[in-house]
Amino acid sequence: MWTSLVASLCGSLIPSALMFLKARLGILPAFQPYDSVQTTLVAAFGTGLPPSVLWILSFLNGAVVLGFLFGQAYRWLPGTCGATKGLVFGLTGWIAMGLLFFPMIGMGFFAAQSPAGAAASLLSLAMIVTYSVTMGMVYAALERAGKP
Repeated sequence: MWTSLVASLCGSLIPSALMFLKARLGILPAFQPYDSVQTTLVAAFGTGLPPSVLWILSFLNGAVVLGFLFGQAYRWLPGTCGATKGLVFGLTGWIAMGLLFFPMIGMGFFAAQSPAGAAASLLSLAMIVTYSVTMGMVYAALERAGKP
């Protein structure tokens, strides 16, 4: 459990840094997934959440929920190294995001209906893959370090 948590925390740092750079450098300004989540929350519940709460929920999802799932799935994921296992996990997550999450927040499949179009989906792919490969590499290293 701790291995999953540490690995996912390490993995979560990279997409967080990418989102920070995206905002600071003005990359894909039309792609604002947190704004789309707010719009969906307001439509569904009549109220939104403070941006800091959305960021914290996103971070906790990546650092706790996905880390736990990765730790449980690790031995069944194809590949012989942590990076490969992380890549498979990330690609699976990206497909799920493209087919479920983006349509749920009004962006269509793989964010095709977002103002940024395919670039939004490619940015999410880059973020998820960097997260999952990093998590896989850290998880594998921690697993090796814990075994005599």
